[in-house]
Amino acid sequence: MADAHEALEWLDQHGPVLLLLARQIASEASAQDIVQEAFLRFWRSRQRAEDPVAYLYACTRHCALEFRRAEQRRLDRERAMARDERVPDCFVCVPGQEERRLAIETALRQFPDEQRQVVVMKIWGGLTFEKIAKVLGVSPNTAASRYRYALDKLRRELSKEHVS
Repeated sequence: MADAHEALEWLDQHGPVLLLLARQIASEASAQDIVQEAFLRFWRSRQRAEDPVAYLYACTRHCALEFRRAEQRRLDRERAMARDERVPDCFVCVPGQEERRLAIETALRQFPDEQRQVVVMKIWGGLTFEKIAKVLGVSPNTAASRYRYALDKLRRELSKEHVS
């Protein structure tokens, strides 16, 4: 019972940011499934992790990348079999969501994966550059520079929104 309580605490603390990270890599519709699968993988082997928080984010990132690859393969098969029908590749907008969140996520979607993931983990996850570096398999300096570049782009994109 204590183990289930601990798992719920982990999900309460990290779940919303993991969903945001998953949405940045794969589709919004699959984000909850990705987080669920990633959390199960993490939970089974968390004791072996040197840094459990970084490992949790890495599990989520890997699951999202796996899902995105599988989804892309499925789409490729469907396109090959379809006549001229195309699957729209757009950002899914759920009615009733905050406009600002949508603006930020839309802007983030335009960034390279490496920059987008660093922003999510740093701002919403509160991870240090050292932890982000472990998740992405890069140096802390690389993670920090990706963050700076992405933040500059995000500021420019969001300021365009206010000018328009």
